[in-house]
Amino acid sequence: MLKTLLARFPLAPYAFAATTGAAGVLCFAPFGLFWLAPFVWLGLFFTLRQAGTPRQAALTGFCFGLGFFLGGVSWIYVSLSVFGGMPIWLAAPATFLFCAFMALYPALAGWAFKRWPAHGFWREAIYFASLIATVDWLRSWVFTGFPWLAVGYSQASPSPLAGFAPLIGVHGLSLLIALSGALLLRWRVGALALALLALSGFGLRQIAWTTPVGAPISVALIQGNIPQEMKFRPEAFFRTLETYRELIEAHPAQLTILPETAIPAFFDQLPPTYVDSLKATAQANQGDLIIGTLSGDGEHYWNSAISLGSSPLQSYRKTHLVPFGETIPAGFSWFMSLANIPMSSFTRGPAEQTPLAIAGRHVAVNICYEDVFGEEIIRALPAAGILANLSNTAWFGRSLAQPQHLQIAQMRASETGRPMLRSTNTGMTAIVGPDGVVQAALAPFTQGVLHGEVRAYEGLTPFARIGNFGFLAAAAILLLLSRRRR
Repeated sequence: MLKTLLARFPLAPYAFAATTGAAGVLCFAPFGLFWLAPFVWLGLFFTLRQAGTPRQAALTGFCFGLGFFLGGVSWIYVSLSVFGGMPIWLAAPATFLFCAFMALYPALAGWAFKRWPAHGFWREAIYFASLIATVDWLRSWVFTGFPWLAVGYSQASPSPLAGFAPLIGVHGLSLLIALSGALLLRWRVGALALALLALSGFGLRQIAWTTPVGAPISVALIQGNIPQEMKFRPEAFFRTLETYRELIEAHPAQLTILPETAIPAFFDQLPPTYVDSLKATAQANQGDLIIGTLSGDGEHYWNSAISLGSSPLQSYRKTHLVPFGETIPAGFSWFMSLANIPMSSFTRGPAEQTPLAIAGRHVAVNICYEDVFGEEIIRALPAAGILANLSNTAWFGRSLAQPQHLQIAQMRASETGRPMLRSTNTGMTAIVGPDGVVQAALAPFTQGVLHGEVRAYEGLTPFARIGNFGFLAAAAILLLLSRRRR
């Protein structure tokens, strides 16, 4: 019936693809319908098979992607208009064009699916899966990358398929979801494949790829809940300093972490007495404090995390900068001049940075959306036993961005077998275990401190050893199998 309907009305396939793509957002946090993902990508597979030409298949993939990204990352509009001050007449088209650009990736997959068609159901299924996962991977690095909502993120814990993450990473999970979805076109085969995957994933989740080392340490993750519209106002500066000092002093721990740019000033310009008081508090707790702040040398400035306390002063400088938010692509200065985004031209930190030796442990810091890039996170391994993310998603208001970001952190913990500590300004501040399970979290848009204990972990998961090479090898093998002639 559906096949007849799509064939009868010329625009029906594109409307169906866009609706299916929008439904794909439900697979991710905060909705968490991870079981829906195979059916969503079944819908795309089914529609692509009905396309008569590569052009029609590309348009089908584009409509799917447009529905998917407009539903999933439209919070970009909030950062541009509500907090960036960009006029609505520009912020709305800019958000639409960004989502349309992201939709070119599934459009590319759709075009290739019909331009070089596979022959036979099985070959079509594995060809489709390899294309979908590959364009997701391409999206993770082309033009510095934007892998947000890669298909595999939908399978972060509690999905049983999260057990595959330490083996093949998020893009490998994208491959499994797309393949199982395509196989559902023959429902008995697809149901069997999903059952086997779920059982295998559950079994893999019982494997401890890494092992704890040393005694637990106490942690305090500060959520200041400083309104974004007040964050960079001079009249609010000293109130912000006092807020964080009071929270730190009232909640002692061996490791205390503040959010990204919690102190919205250059570190060397802070009042010396203030810095000394924070250091003394950390030393009194026989521990250390990580501060999200700014650093510079007069010519360049960095989005930084700086440690104070019992250990020597150390710093981390953000490496992967946000285009248009922290770095201005060539030719777009005019665009950024229409927005009011402070500190939008940072300098990139070194790609290789030593984990911070603090609180008797080695902590690998990443800032904001750096944790979206799994292969960059594993650079700090095996030296680092704990991962820490400092973020400020207040830029995106009360949107899907915060729960989606926490889900990404869950995937990084699963891939590396390391706990992830998240300290954020407005949410979601959380402690994620090495198995990707959220152990504790603060309610978003509240001021508070999350207390807990964590242990460092040693050892390497298969993904931490080889990164995306395992996924790429699997995708290449499937691609070759799909091209074989009988």
